[in-house]
Amino acid sequence: MKKQFISILQVAAVFIGTVVGAGLASGKEITEFFTSFGIKSFIGILVCGIFYIFIGLIISRISIFYKLNSYGDLINTISPNVIGKFTGFITTLYLISSASIILAGSGALINQFFGIPKLIGSIIMICISLFFLLRDTDGLIEINSFIVPSLICTITLITILYFLFCKDAISFQNLTRFKPRKTGLAVSTILYAGYNILCCSGVLVPLSTQIKKKKTMVLGISIGAIGLTILCSMINLMLTVNQPHIYKYEIPLLLVANRFGNIIQAILLVIIWLEMFSTEVSDVYSISKTLEQTFNIKFKKGIFIVLAVALPISQIGFTNLITRLYPAFGVLSLIFITQCIIFYFKHKKQFIDSHLE
Repeated sequence: MKKQFISILQVAAVFIGTVVGAGLASGKEITEFFTSFGIKSFIGILVCGIFYIFIGLIISRISIFYKLNSYGDLINTISPNVIGKFTGFITTLYLISSASIILAGSGALINQFFGIPKLIGSIIMICISLFFLLRDTDGLIEINSFIVPSLICTITLITILYFLFCKDAISFQNLTRFKPRKTGLAVSTILYAGYNILCCSGVLVPLSTQIKKKKTMVLGISIGAIGLTILCSMINLMLTVNQPHIYKYEIPLLLVANRFGNIIQAILLVIIWLEMFSTEVSDVYSISKTLEQTFNIKFKKGIFIVLAVALPISQIGFTNLITRLYPAFGVLSLIFITQCIIFYFKHKKQFIDSHLE
């Protein structure tokens, strides 16, 4: 019983850690996708959480039933056509671009604070990532089991400080006075949820197949999605009361933490770097698993190939690539989600029968 409970918490941590990247931890993603829509943004976050549970469980069930081991396997199963191949290609390209940008960002961050050359900073990220990546899924679980509780504690601490020292700012009356800067919350919510689920599938698929227990995955994904919803709501609350100043910052949460001193800001920066590290591991892990299944390249060899490609790209400034890929990736993620739902309900009887066995 205790072992199963730990497994459930580990699945929840991996789910949260995979969705939460530096963008969410810094407050930038929440600002763009939710905060700018005003008080209704909290509804968007709640819908997003429900969406994570619903689609996450569908992906997990399909993965366990067909014994899938990578996002490539999943895409080929639900969409064995040209659209599926294109979705797989764009997903791989997007994840490599993401891994490259994180390496560049890590190098820049270490350079800024310690004066170490950017290339050395990127290599430091690679070396630490390799230590966990070579441990396969266990390594992925280990880093998220440490990073996610640290993130939750930090955001919760800042939120508590707001409730203690800024009560008037977080009153409902004050929250409702901020007018929305954008329209189209529904589209923003669906795009954000779809984008995260497709990225998350690279980890969710092999994790489901390895754990095999449906109940563990159901509870783990549900707890992870609920935790993520609460986390995003806390970040959104603090960003909302700091409008319009947050729109001037690349890391809006640093402005939020600013009033509580340098120590809180320093802790937040460490958390953001750890989330960059966690995303790097998740991206490389996902691509390597797909290389293993698609091209029969051994997982550990795939890790070195992906990192060997990502490092030079990170040094030549390929940052615009991910921005250009984002709209295509967003549209493809919606197509992918739709195909997942259709596929699941088309074969629902098989999944129910296997669940009863």
